[in-house]
Amino acid sequence: MKRRGEKFGWIGGWFGAFAWLGLLSAIWLFQNKISEGMIGLVVFIIAIIAISMTAPWKHPNTKYWKLMLPIYSLFICSIVLYIYLSGGLEIIGLKWTSIFLVIPGFIPLVTAGNRTWNSSAKQDNSPNKDSQRGSK
Repeated sequence: MKRRGEKFGWIGGWFGAFAWLGLLSAIWLFQNKISEGMIGLVVFIIAIIAISMTAPWKHPNTKYWKLMLPIYSLFICSIVLYIYLSGGLEIIGLKWTSIFLVIPGFIPLVTAGNRTWNSSAKQDNSPNKDSQRGSK
């Protein structure tokens, strides 16, 4: 399996971005907040499916920003859903300016957005590339 690290990074990173929603949904279900818990679980499951369906190795010539956009959309929806189901920003101890804390999460859209899976393979910027050539 080539490029295992990149595949693990895509799946693990995005799963980590939504893990809080799955855990929070389970807590809501245990608190007998059935509708909140079920809505959260549905969004969590849709996110996991989207992560799998938009994997860059399944669409090697598609730019990353196109693959990340549906997942980012679900991420924003899950944050808005949490705020709404919790009763608003003030109830959870946040202010409207807290929205700016989410902005750094969008850095990958800028840094990797125009790359594709195939263009990443062609670059081969591995740090061991030069040392492997010297040993031959």
